[in-house]
Amino acid sequence: MTKKPVHFTIKLLIGFLIFISAFLAAMTFGAADTSFRDVFSLLETDKTSTILREIRLPREVAAIFVGAGLGVSGAIMQAMTRNPLADPGLLGLSAGANAALALTLAFLPGVNYFGIMVACFVGAAFGALLVFGIGAARRGGFSPIRIVLAGSAISAFLYAIAEGVAIFFKLSKNVSQWTSGGLVGTTWGQLQVIIPFILAGILIAFFFSRQLTILSLSEEVALGLGQNIARIKGILYVVVILLAGAAVALVGNMAFIGLMVPHITRAIVGTDYRFILPMATLLGASFMLIADTVGRTLNAPYETPVAAIVAMIGLPFFLFVVRKGGITG
Repeated sequence: MTKKPVHFTIKLLIGFLIFISAFLAAMTFGAADTSFRDVFSLLETDKTSTILREIRLPREVAAIFVGAGLGVSGAIMQAMTRNPLADPGLLGLSAGANAALALTLAFLPGVNYFGIMVACFVGAAFGALLVFGIGAARRGGFSPIRIVLAGSAISAFLYAIAEGVAIFFKLSKNVSQWTSGGLVGTTWGQLQVIIPFILAGILIAFFFSRQLTILSLSEEVALGLGQNIARIKGILYVVVILLAGAAVALVGNMAFIGLMVPHITRAIVGTDYRFILPMATLLGASFMLIADTVGRTLNAPYETPVAAIVAMIGLPFFLFVVRKGGITG
């Protein structure tokens, strides 16, 4: 007797409950001594409520949107390239945004946060073009391993540019604050600039979820069904650049989230991107919240960089995916 499959709505509800639990845990645990009651009293004017409202809450809101954006962008990249190892942090987007950020701080020191974000978008696009250009340079290009190798080489090159610019212009401290992969010091002003772009990217991805499902099967099938592949790919690549660039502008380098979350999501909901993208949004946000909570509590009152927490989980997962040939579900 076969088991009746669990309805997607139930799975989404469970994902939402995980997200709410991760958010409450992130708001409660940390160096400051707070409780669930304090979390539900954010509008009060006492010292604890002020700490939660002005320091911890914007940090966790940033974790939510960065995790959601990276989860969705990774799912889009894996679908369009049919590459199970695709991830913005592994394929040059984060490194390109990082290099652009360093160059912007060096040559436009008075630039505002919006200008930094635009520079990150341009850098992410440049990094992606380099990687996919190299991957397509030979016959049989775009193979998963070749793209990852090209991404590693280009990422190392762009990171070296960022480090060189930072050292030459004596900006190492400023650049490292952006590239350490952390949420420390996130402000409401930064979120007001970044969140609309991440929200727009995720909503556009939802709108094209059906076309993305068809693309993930094969381009021949998409053409046979009358899909305008060039237009759809162009729009979705812009979405990926928006999401990856916004993430780097807000928290710096953050690899592996865009790799892990789509694989875990597909194992839960299957291969239909109408289901994958909403679940990846919730799981990406939950994962980032949990990683940030662990980073703040593992060695409190000192903080472990959240990028290190993510990498400790992500690298074994990456090797597991390689060993399984890209099949995790």
